[in-house]
Amino acid sequence: MSMVGNLRKVANLARRTRHRRVDLSHPARSPLGASVVNCVVYRDGVRTPSTGGSVQEAVRHARKHRGGFVWLGLHEPGEEEFAGVADLFGLHPLAVEDAVHAHQRPKIEQYGEVLFAVFKTVTYVEHTELTATSEVVDTGEIMVFTGPDFVVTVRHGRHGSLGPLRENLEAHPDLLAKGPSAVLHAIADHVVDDYVTVTDAVQNDIDQVETDVFSPHSPRSADAGRTYQLKRELLELKRAVVPLARPLDRIATEPRACVDKEIQAYFRDVADHLTRVTEQINAFDALLDSILQAHLAQVTVAQNEDMRKITAWAAIIAVPTMVCGVYGMNFDHMPELRWTFGYPLVLTVIATVCLVLHRNFKRNGWL
Repeated sequence: MSMVGNLRKVANLARRTRHRRVDLSHPARSPLGASVVNCVVYRDGVRTPSTGGSVQEAVRHARKHRGGFVWLGLHEPGEEEFAGVADLFGLHPLAVEDAVHAHQRPKIEQYGEVLFAVFKTVTYVEHTELTATSEVVDTGEIMVFTGPDFVVTVRHGRHGSLGPLRENLEAHPDLLAKGPSAVLHAIADHVVDDYVTVTDAVQNDIDQVETDVFSPHSPRSADAGRTYQLKRELLELKRAVVPLARPLDRIATEPRACVDKEIQAYFRDVADHLTRVTEQINAFDALLDSILQAHLAQVTVAQNEDMRKITAWAAIIAVPTMVCGVYGMNFDHMPELRWTFGYPLVLTVIATVCLVLHRNFKRNGWL
């Protein structure tokens, strides 16, 4: 099987198994600290036996053999705990600060021989019904330090576990044999594939809102609230996706010593997928603007229709009001007051005029 086939297979397997969680409650799984998910040494793409749980021992073991590297995974480490890791791998202080405190803009920066990448992870929040307060997109972060013989991943958030991705990569030692850059590519591909999945799910919500806006039975106030909420959630997704485009393009086109040449070519595939997601998000944003404008236009039309009805009824009511106002004046000399047919005649005239007005307003669409 070709390398590109293996890369896509790893990504597909990761998507199918990402619901699995790494158990950190057992002491044997986290002997290095509360934030450490795993620490594994790979040599020629094959996982080596346990080194006793010491990060220092794992690094020594990886550097002792050519073609080996260590992959250290952490989840929301503290400053004190991560300081030792930073000293061990010689990580730049600025990158260390970003990795510990999170809430960073997606980027890929190089510090000497070390690449530091920040990826925003996203997941779709399932909901039975979209409301004006529904959470649609939840975000987290993955920071990746890639060096000549190590990969350090720092994850923030409730989702985005890399356990299934690690297992799937281990099933393809020919990829891991390419070194840390293969792990960086797999993570980037994994994150961007999540963008595609979430974007497709958000499209269903937008389609539902669009259908409801043009439905005569939909409450107008609810449509406006849901549209605004979707725009807010889409903005959060946009902040995660759009800033990553330029860094991915640079890593796919600019030669770097820490990125294998064969692996670098496959970053272009990831960049293409990201471009598709970016275009989709921009289209969704424009569509939501159009839906909101259509909703506001419908509200305006409905208000105009109500005003026309009120005006028409006011004109009809004005006829008996005027006649009654005339006959309500206390004049002694009014010929019709003592006429036998005066009262029924006035009622007949009022009814006739009101019916004529009602018919004309109805014909013109005012009632």
